[in-house]
Amino acid sequence: MRTRRGAYLLGALLLVGTNLCGLAIPWLLKLAIEALQTPAKAGYTPAQYGAMIAAAAVAQGIIRVFSRTTLLNAGRRIEYELREDLYANLLTLDRTYFASWRTGDILSRLANDLSNVRMLLGFGVLSLLNTVVIYTASLILLTRISPFLTLCAVLPFPVMILIVKQMSASMFRISKRTQEALARLTTRVEENVSAAAVVRAYCREDGEIESFGAVCDSYSDASMAMAKIRGLMLPVMAATGAIGTLVILFVGGNQVIRGELTLGGFVAFNGYLAMLVWPTIMFGWILNLLQRGAASMTRLGEILNACPQVVEPEQPVDPGEIKGEIEYRNFSFSYGSAEMLRGIDLKIPKGARIGIVGVVGSGKSTLVRMIPRLFPVAEGTLFIDGIDLNRLPLKRVREAVGFVPQETFLFSRTIAENIGYGKPGATRDEIERAAKIAGLSGDLTRFPQGLDTLVGERGVTLSGGQKQRVSIARALIKEPSILILDDPLSAVDADTEEEILSALSGYYGKRTVLIVSHRLSPLRNCDRIIVLEQGSIVEQGSHAELLELAGRYAAIHREEQLKAEIERL
Repeated sequence: MRTRRGAYLLGALLLVGTNLCGLAIPWLLKLAIEALQTPAKAGYTPAQYGAMIAAAAVAQGIIRVFSRTTLLNAGRRIEYELREDLYANLLTLDRTYFASWRTGDILSRLANDLSNVRMLLGFGVLSLLNTVVIYTASLILLTRISPFLTLCAVLPFPVMILIVKQMSASMFRISKRTQEALARLTTRVEENVSAAAVVRAYCREDGEIESFGAVCDSYSDASMAMAKIRGLMLPVMAATGAIGTLVILFVGGNQVIRGELTLGGFVAFNGYLAMLVWPTIMFGWILNLLQRGAASMTRLGEILNACPQVVEPEQPVDPGEIKGEIEYRNFSFSYGSAEMLRGIDLKIPKGARIGIVGVVGSGKSTLVRMIPRLFPVAEGTLFIDGIDLNRLPLKRVREAVGFVPQETFLFSRTIAENIGYGKPGATRDEIERAAKIAGLSGDLTRFPQGLDTLVGERGVTLSGGQKQRVSIARALIKEPSILILDDPLSAVDADTEEEILSALSGYYGKRTVLIVSHRLSPLRNCDRIIVLEQGSIVEQGSHAELLELAGRYAAIHREEQLKAEIERL
């Protein structure tokens, strides 16, 4: 807002100029009528006054264009800057923040609430300034024509102000309720469009239509409550102006008949009073805009004022080139009140291949997500190259980590762009190499446009296995020091898995590799395998050592062998 003060000041000055031209017209009309009645006392002829009125009207039209453009553009620029700030702040927030927010709610705030703020700061400011200027100047000129008549004209206004004040008391609450109902509606649409296949698969179309209707009804009720207040407020404003005009016709007409007021003065007075009618009606609309804008700014402020829990260190340490040594020291972590990891002591030398296995909910994914600091980490519990993770610059850590998450996400772009996203400015050869290592070469030959094939919304045109391999290629193209594969091969068949693992073994080199898997086949060649259970390490060792131990790992191995034998029957 501070950077737009110049635009608002210029717009206000142009608006004053517009209204001065408009206010001059009734006064010139007054002088023209008086010139017709008493030509001897007139300073100019009626024709000259007519030319002045035409010039004032033309000037008013030209200046109005610039005043409206300046003020409305200022509102749009602020909307643009606010959207940029909101988006920039959203990108700094952690997973814990988004876990408590619905996507549709955020989208609603970035669209509908921003539009309300733009209307307030654009058309709302213009209308408010216009109303203030016209009221101030008109009342001065009305008083100059006839103080008594002016008093009669404004008598209904205090009553109108009291009524409007009562109405606007609940407008803020209703407006906020309307925006929240719209956010719920947006969320429901976003969820149903994304999950259209699931809805059809479970024959839940009728149920979803019914629940969507309930959400629509909630939004409709809130909107109708707002419309009722607005619909009642506008007639009150219009009635105030109409009563004032009626009083003036009666009182002012008698003054003209008695000779206490000239006919020109009476015409000018009615002209100025007529100029007050529209700003009076607009006053109710301005109040509505103010309340909607205030409610929307409150909702936007919840995003703008949100702060990430994972922040840059106050005194960062330059690690040089991150080599990939990782150490957990008595590490514990909780999601709210649910403890996921406790007492983890684990040292991973640089260049080691570590496998992590365990039942669902044992904390496997949580353990590896701590390395790129996707969640807050307690001081002195996690170290990279011997340096506390909390003292390393976030960008340096995340640049050194290639992360393939369990939940595959692809952008609505080409396969090449999705792979190249891991390394801005990547060449075509680098993209093709990463795709080959990830086992995508065979699939690409079946796509009509190869790497340039569009993957659709969230990769909808690709199979689960293909999406996983694109995600792996995106991580590989970074050439990271630490490679984290969080169950990356769960959606591929055994032959494709073997092909990918063989290609990856040649890629690993001196990189530190952590592979999370619920199956044991990707972990067989790891230097060490960690077995997690209820957030703690219960076993660790090589594949052969763990089988000899005949513990939890050996039990999982027997289960997989038994399952494979049953499938072969």
